[in-house]
Amino acid sequence: MPRMPRPRKPFTQREVTRHGITVWYFRRGKGPRVRLPGPYGSDEFNAAYDAALAGTPVDRKATAPRTSLRWLVDRYLESGRFARLAPETQRSRSQILLKVCETGGTLNFLNITKADVQQGKVRREATPFAAQNYVKVMKALFQFAVDNAWIEENPAASVSGCAPETDGFHTWTIEEVVQFQRKHEVGTQARLALDLLLYTGLRRGDAVLVGRQHIKDGKLLLRTSKTKTEVILPILPPLAKSISSTKTGDLALLCNSRGKPWTKESFGNWFAEQCIAAGVPGRAHGLRKAGATFAAENGATEMQLAAMYGWKNPRMAERYTRRASRSLLAEQASNALFPNLETGAGMSMKNSKKSIPE
Repeated sequence: MPRMPRPRKPFTQREVTRHGITVWYFRRGKGPRVRLPGPYGSDEFNAAYDAALAGTPVDRKATAPRTSLRWLVDRYLESGRFARLAPETQRSRSQILLKVCETGGTLNFLNITKADVQQGKVRREATPFAAQNYVKVMKALFQFAVDNAWIEENPAASVSGCAPETDGFHTWTIEEVVQFQRKHEVGTQARLALDLLLYTGLRRGDAVLVGRQHIKDGKLLLRTSKTKTEVILPILPPLAKSISSTKTGDLALLCNSRGKPWTKESFGNWFAEQCIAAGVPGRAHGLRKAGATFAAENGATEMQLAAMYGWKNPRMAERYTRRASRSLLAEQASNALFPNLETGAGMSMKNSKKSIPE
C-alpha cells in the first residue's frame, strides 16, 4: 500500500472503497465524520478541511462538472490505478495534473483532441523533460477515461513523448571521485554517502533507507522504491570499511546532524553541498551513472547491469554497454591506424580496465 502523504493533517482519516477509490474524512474525537472532497492536498480539499477544522459547514457545491477536465483528474487521483503507483510517481503526476487544471480545468474533456495535447507539449518545449512528463501523464489520464468508457479514443496516444537528447546528470569521472575522497575521509558521513551510492548503484531515495537491517552475510537486500525490484548486492570492501568506520543512525546508515534519517530531497541538497565543498561538479545521481559506466567498461553485461541497478527496461543497460563497446572499438581502430602503439587496443584487458579508487 502506498505510503500516506506527509505531513498528515490532524483529524483526517483515509479509506479505500471496494472500488479502489481513495476517500478522505475529517473527524475530531467522537464527533461526526465529514467527507472531504477532491484529492488530498488540492485547493478543494484544503478549503473543506479548513472549514471542518473551524466547525463551519463544508461546501460540497464546489464539485467540478462531470464533463470537465478537473472532474476527470479528480476521479483519476482517487482511483485504485493511481493508488498503486509509487509515492514519488504519485506526487509528480498530481503536481502536473493540478497545474494543468489551473488553466484548463473547466474544459470539456470529451472535446479534447490530439492537437490540444500537442499544443500543451509545445508550450513546455523550453523545458524538454517537463514536456516529456506532461505527455506521459496525459496519456495515462485519458487511458483511464477510455477504460471507464467515458471516451472512445485516447487523444494523447499518438503524441510523441520521446526523451530529450541529453545525457542528463553529470557522470562522475574517476578523477572527481578521488578529489571528493581527499576532501571527505573515511569515517565521515559525506564519505559514507559517496561509497554507498557508488558501490551499490542505489538511487538517493533508496540510499537514505538503507540500514544495518538490510545487510546480512555480507550482502545488501533491498526492494527499490521506484521499480519495486529486489536487488541483492555484495558489500564491497571499500563500502564495508566506510560503514564500520562511521557513526550511523539506528535504522538508516545515512543520518543528518540530529541523527535522524534524511528525506530524499534533503539528502540531495546536503550531498550537493558536500560536492561543492570538494570542488567537484557531480551530484548524487551522477554517481549511479558513473558506477554503471565503470562496470560496463570493465566488461559487465546488460543482464548484470540490470540486476545490479534494478532496471526493468533493458534499454537502460544497453545504453552503458553500447557506450563501452564504442570506446573499445574506437581504441581498436586507433591501434589499427598505428599498429606499433604499445598502449593501444592490443594491450591486455587486465591493464586496460578501470578500477574505482578506494
